[in-house]
Amino acid sequence: MKNPFLTYGYHGPEYFCDRAEETKRLTSLLVNGNHVALMSPRRMGKTGLIYHCFAQQELQENYYLFIVDIYATKSLAELTYQLGRSILSVLKSKGRKNWERFIQIAGSLRTGITLDALGQPSWNLEIGDIQTPNISLDEIFQYLRAADKPCIVAIDEFQSITDYPEQNVEALLRTYIQKCNNAWFIFSGSKRHMMGEMFSSPARPFYQSASTISLKPISLDAYSDFITSHFENGGFKIEKEAIRYMYEKFEGTTWYIQKICNELYAMAEKNQPCGIKEVDIAINYAVEEKDDTYQDLMARLSVNQKTLLIALARSGRDIKPTSGDFIKKYHLSSASSVQRSLAALQEKDIVTSSAGKYYIYDYFLYYWLNKR
Repeated sequence: MKNPFLTYGYHGPEYFCDRAEETKRLTSLLVNGNHVALMSPRRMGKTGLIYHCFAQQELQENYYLFIVDIYATKSLAELTYQLGRSILSVLKSKGRKNWERFIQIAGSLRTGITLDALGQPSWNLEIGDIQTPNISLDEIFQYLRAADKPCIVAIDEFQSITDYPEQNVEALLRTYIQKCNNAWFIFSGSKRHMMGEMFSSPARPFYQSASTISLKPISLDAYSDFITSHFENGGFKIEKEAIRYMYEKFEGTTWYIQKICNELYAMAEKNQPCGIKEVDIAINYAVEEKDDTYQDLMARLSVNQKTLLIALARSGRDIKPTSGDFIKKYHLSSASSVQRSLAALQEKDIVTSSAGKYYIYDYFLYYWLNKR
């Protein structure tokens, strides 16, 4: 039997824990003509929820469903590239008439789309081939408006567009979306302060343009039932106290719990329940697995950034690092120096903040630093 605790991808409802209310809410908002801003910290399960929602029969049968990850994009051209590629990838399985319609409308992309030996379209464009992203983007939205079924487009890590060098990308996309009455959008983002600003500030183009869902951790009870059931189905046992301990260590964050459960399941033995001791062993395995990565990360930081990061790890996950007490305790130079280092660590996606508190978002890095 394969390990039921998946750390990547969506493999059906059997391996998806809870989120029944969130799935119902997200589906309802979409089918009733709403755009949705879906926000949560990273690795809380936003993308998994979108895939689970898209697997619902009501959406499967009545919509074209596209998911576009723009986390690594750096420009409007790269966003356009990812959007076009995602649309063609989905339409390939919907029949020749459907993907031909897209190719006919997206004229600026046509030369980079070829047919393979089976007559299926292949996306052979490189990012650099998108020479006129405004024209290509306009054609993509022409297709969305003209598609023979309504479309739902999920854009993952939507806040990435705020870092593009082009001016007014938010306003451009908002204009296209406003005019597209055949498509509804999920704007998914993990930088809550940036997403909140984009959708709640009257000065921003997306102000009040979407309903908001803030994804919280799955409840301990729901996760406990899910974990216990999969262990029992595999002929293993896990103690309730071990599940609670693991849940609290990662504050209910989905990916980390899945990763540790994956390790525990691989370690499990018949008639030997997994307890707190085994959880600690699994965490050590997962942290040590990342040792080279974290060593490289630390080598790329300045002395001040490295010192601050270690101080953050040793002081907990809910502190104000610019306070005098914190600076004195960890022998930091000054509040202004700490601010500069914080900004750099946030820019590198190592540290995040909420309500004026700063913390290391990667729990494995947090525990790795505490062992130093």
